[in-house]
Order: sequence, then C-alpha cells, then structure tokens
Amino acid sequence: MPRLAVGDTAPDFTLPTADGGTVRLHDLRGRRVIVYFYPAASTPGCTKEACDFRDSLASLQSAGYAVVGISPDPVPALAAFAEAEALTFPLASDLERSTLEAWGAWGEKTLYGKTVTGVIRSTVVVDEAGVVTHAQYNVRATGHVARLRRELGLG
Repeated sequence: MPRLAVGDTAPDFTLPTADGGTVRLHDLRGRRVIVYFYPAASTPGCTKEACDFRDSLASLQSAGYAVVGISPDPVPALAAFAEAEALTFPLASDLERSTLEAWGAWGEKTLYGKTVTGVIRSTVVVDEAGVVTHAQYNVRATGHVARLRRELGLG
C-alpha cells in the first residue's frame, strides 16, 4: 500500500471507539492531530506506546494536538485496554482495515525474520487543514513518543 507523505491530504475516516462513540477525522479539523497505528491492544509494545502517549497527553494537548490510536482490534478489546491502562484519548477500531490501508499502515513487514502482512506501526501528524506534516512508518514502540515530541518542538 502507498504511504502518506508530507503535504498529502490525510484520508478522512469514521471509526467506532473504545468508549462506544465514534471518531471522525473531519470533526477534528481546526486542530492538529497525531494519528498512530498499532498492531494489537494489550500487547507489550503497544501498551508501552499507548502509555507513552497517555503520559505525554497533557503537554501534547496544551500544544494544540489531539491524539487518536487506531488498530484492527474489536471495540470490546479496545475498551478493556483503555480501562486497564487509563487511556483517555480515543482508541478506534478498524476491523475492516480500510483506514489502515488508506494511511499506508497495513502491508508487508518483517516480524522475527519472516515477512508477514499486518499493521505497520506508524504515526502521522495532520495539521488544522487536514494536511500531513509528519509521516513515520515502521517506528519502534519504545522511545517513539519522546522522539516525536522532539520533532514537534515539544522537548
């Protein structure tokens, strides 16, 4: 799948969330949005990444950023993950993988030396007009949020 690049218009999405609601990229226009894609709720790497976003959420929000996490997990799994880890930003379910594919976060990757098809851990930052300002693919869960914060000029 093609990946998004700086300057691309981010594809809109409407997805169900862990809290029983819905998140739409269009509804977040006027705000900067960090959309991150992760393989599976409640796994060690995904938990580390989500908790790093949780721990940085106040400073990200004060800098004008919203955070949305997207995975192919069903809503009940996301709800349990959000509750267990006290995650207060939207976790969205993309069971059909249409958003993952549209954003370039689904495809071939290497896992333990084997080529598999699945979620490519990715983070895309979108500006107030819906234009991509950062697009990072194949990121590592550990240290990723700190690196992103530095790149965004937040320390």
